Amino acid sequence: NCTQATEFSLAGFIEGPGTQVILFLLFLLSYLVTILGNLGMITLIRASPLLHSPMYYFLGNLAFVNLCTSTIITPRILVGVLLGNKGMAYAGCMAQVFTFDLFVITECFLLATMAYDRYVAICHPLLYPLVMSPERCSRLVTGSYLLGLTNSVGQTISMSSLFFCSPSTINLFFCDISVLVSLSASDTSLSLVILRTSSSLLGVTSMLVVLVSYVTIISTMLSISPAEGKCKAFSTCASHLTTVSTFYGALIFMYLIPRSDTSRGGDKWASVLYTVVTPMLNPLIYSLRNQEVKEAWRRLRKVK
Repeated sequence: NCTQATEFSLAGFIEGPGTQVILFLLFLLSYLVTILGNLGMITLIRASPLLHSPMYYFLGNLAFVNLCTSTIITPRILVGVLLGNKGMAYAGCMAQVFTFDLFVITECFLLATMAYDRYVAICHPLLYPLVMSPERCSRLVTGSYLLGLTNSVGQTISMSSLFFCSPSTINLFFCDISVLVSLSASDTSLSLVILRTSSSLLGVTSMLVVLVSYVTIISTMLSISPAEGKCKAFSTCASHLTTVSTFYGALIFMYLIPRSDTSRGGDKWASVLYTVVTPMLNPLIYSLRNQEVKEAWRRLRKVK
């Protein structure tokens, strides 16, 4: 005996007035850095002929996905922290689930594609132009977006059949599907099957591609005799490994480690890592550690 919820309350972070200001400034700063960093990376890749290669084609799409992910989440956090408005309409919550799931799975497969690209470049350099042709790169990126779309459609359809009692409080700062399923007052068996199947099939598959690629890359690197060759090969992978570690680490903690509802206190901090921190750090990691990006930036400045 309960009324269908028309909105959800996003509990987010429990903060006092002083902490609220600090949180707002931190999230605002991170969002501005995310916008400028990812837009700058996309612009630089498009403008510089030096970066017209498969690796930077994938990186440009990763920057776009990071930009979208952050825009879906962070502005709503800023409104909640600044105005104290923690309510989100049911339709808005479903829209956030759809778009967020779309870009998270897309990012998983873009990272897997980038790992495969590094595998071909290091382990089969002579075949690289043939294997990573423009047509194949385009298909790999399109496939990543289609897998993300398939996942988000399936998750949203399963969520739309659930019943939520009013009031419903989400102990996060955005509408996360795993938390929403646990809040439902109806039978969640089908939704749990879809959620776990999607997480295992799509998430684990993309992680396995990354893992197998880098195991092969490391074994190939160890067989390279000159130390200079090893350093050059490692430098092309270090940035991607840093991004993969932070992104997948947070996702594993959130969705693949079983735990009770009472032990989910770290979820909000893990979700901050892959929704706010990772999109902000990715362009910085790739620009600060990558000599080609630095050289492209210097050439672009000289032209201007």
